[in-house]
Amino acid sequence: MAKTKNGDTAALIPAVLVVDDDKTHRFTLKSLLQQWGWRCVEADDGDTAVAAVEKHQYAAVLMDIRMARMDGRAAFARMRALRPELPVLLMTAYSTVEDAVAMMKEGVFDYLTKPLDFNRLRLALGMACNRALAGRTGENEENPGNNAAFQAIIGQSPVIRELLALIARVAPTEATVLIHGESGTGKELIADALHIGSHRAVGPFVKVNCAALAETLLESELFGHEKGAFTGADRQRDGKFRQAGGGTLFLDEIGETSPAMQVKLLRALQQREIEPVGGDRAISVDVRVIAATNRDLEQEAKNGNFREDLYYRLNVVQLEAPPLRQRAEDIPLLVKHFVARFAAKNRRVVEDISEECLRRLVAYPWPGNVRELENAIERGVILMQGSHLTEQALPLTIQRYQGGEDNASAGDGGSQSKAGDLLLAAEKRLIRQTLAETGGNKSEAARRLGITRKTLNNKLERYEGDG
Repeated sequence: MAKTKNGDTAALIPAVLVVDDDKTHRFTLKSLLQQWGWRCVEADDGDTAVAAVEKHQYAAVLMDIRMARMDGRAAFARMRALRPELPVLLMTAYSTVEDAVAMMKEGVFDYLTKPLDFNRLRLALGMACNRALAGRTGENEENPGNNAAFQAIIGQSPVIRELLALIARVAPTEATVLIHGESGTGKELIADALHIGSHRAVGPFVKVNCAALAETLLESELFGHEKGAFTGADRQRDGKFRQAGGGTLFLDEIGETSPAMQVKLLRALQQREIEPVGGDRAISVDVRVIAATNRDLEQEAKNGNFREDLYYRLNVVQLEAPPLRQRAEDIPLLVKHFVARFAAKNRRVVEDISEECLRRLVAYPWPGNVRELENAIERGVILMQGSHLTEQALPLTIQRYQGGEDNASAGDGGSQSKAGDLLLAAEKRLIRQTLAETGGNKSEAARRLGITRKTLNNKLERYEGDG
């Protein structure tokens, strides 16, 4: 990653090289990337981009194909020869499915069509940049967490590794998947990974929150409607099933649908056809369905609150999004990721995170899961005083947390001890892995970790003393 005047802080923030000979398009992309929490370096042709990649390190390259001086395909070939591990995303207004498949077989990280789908762009860049933030490079079949399709799911705990292994096995299939988990656990990220890891990745990925719409609106949203089907239907409209044709449809909060809607969804899954509102004929659809819920649908079906036949249609494969309290050792990595994002977004310099701050974050049970952690870190980065994130900037619920009922009589000593052990183990693993990846270069390892070399040496000496 390229250095900036912020020194160590820059190592926390991934740099993306944007290559496009259209100055206006570069400006738009740069604005978006900065808003999303990434630094942006610009190049206006393939020659300049290749020279930049040769001299500097980037988390990813976002490059147009059609340029006057060295087009994107030629530049990609040169970059791959220089840095085969570098994720390159190509953009084009002239695309076919065959082109996309061919380029991805050659090693392109993603192939995006103009006008860009900014949600997909953000996801793809996030997967590339999170790999750099977590200190992970390369791909290893024995560790699917290193596969580019899954980099948005941050964590190295056993439960996350098991989840990633399941996603790697299920993604390339056509199986319908039901994702279960508490609110805020990242069910949508799992769905994203399933789509991008599938053969449908070059097709659309369409998301619908079933709890956000009334039943009548949800039917039209999913299946479309004919002109004049109801008041205000002044034109024919395709629904999400047809919009997702050739790709994946993600039905979030599927447990909130009504019995009448469940009947229609069952028909769509069984017969692979839908009937628009106001229509009189069935329309075939080619779509893979992924659903998510925070309810126990098996129990809901037994209680008569959810159709049992639809449950079994959805539950061909079930994936569990683990709550954050079951993977506390992932919290330091998540914290680092969110600090980097919100420091860039809010133009703050974060040189370090205090050990007490991390201990409290690890000890807290996180009823709102990763989403609550994300909000807590954003608040902390905004309210912190000076250049260090400390516990005083965290929400009061975290500052005042004293552990569960089991620890009530002993204050928070037991909670703090457990948190300290988890934090130390995660920190040791991350530092040793980073040193291995830099060939033992302590200066480079310290830069990637966002700390000074002196701090790194102090930590290594402490680890030797601990054994």
